[in-house]
Amino acid sequence: MIIAIIQARMGSSRLPGKVLKEINKVPILKLQIDRVKAASKIDKVVVATTTESSDDKIENFCIDHEIDCFRGSENDVLARYYDCAVKFKASVVVRLTADCTLCDPIVIDDVIDLYFKKNVDYAANTVPPETSLWPDGTDVEVFSFKSLEGAYTEATSTEDREHVTFLFWKNKKNKYKTVQLGNAKDWSQYRFTIDYPEDYEVVRLLFHEIEARGLFGNVHEIVSILDNKPEIKNLNEKYYFGIGWVK
Repeated sequence: MIIAIIQARMGSSRLPGKVLKEINKVPILKLQIDRVKAASKIDKVVVATTTESSDDKIENFCIDHEIDCFRGSENDVLARYYDCAVKFKASVVVRLTADCTLCDPIVIDDVIDLYFKKNVDYAANTVPPETSLWPDGTDVEVFSFKSLEGAYTEATSTEDREHVTFLFWKNKKNKYKTVQLGNAKDWSQYRFTIDYPEDYEVVRLLFHEIEARGLFGNVHEIVSILDNKPEIKNLNEKYYFGIGWVK
């Protein structure tokens, strides 16, 4: 079973409560889940949050919207993913994060297809970031349960436990076979993830433009909007890919 696990929590230090902030009166987590469900290769979508009391709101959101929810460790996100994958009997995990509200279901399917075509342990589009041709905010990672179990058993550093997939791709000499989805154009300079207030404003304005133009908002459509609306793109230009990994 291919399960998309979206990690989400209320306790963001940069933009607290961001996953349930609203755009057009809809929580951004709901906007993202609706887009993920449009991917044809995914069997189930699960929100993986923490056992912290502040994340009761996320569990209640999931209950209200009939979305599967799992609660686990706040800081050992690798354990949270592993325990969630065990509970829902995943054979393949699609890792998504709740700050990528404008994720593209076509890209999700493409990364899943690449994972199977290349018969690898791990496939992604924006990872490693230094070779990515994709916007920050389209992040998709796909890996086998077997690989997740291996990382869960082997990872010892706080960094590897927090960031889940570092063990797969940061160590070039590791045992995991990886592949990255290419792109015909270099779109790595575009950013529509949500880490900071300026990011939220960019995404809010993008949703407004998408609705006004009658679009779904696939990645090429978003890039076109940003090319034609540099005043939106420039709002968060001071931030860079991977800044969310920096303490």
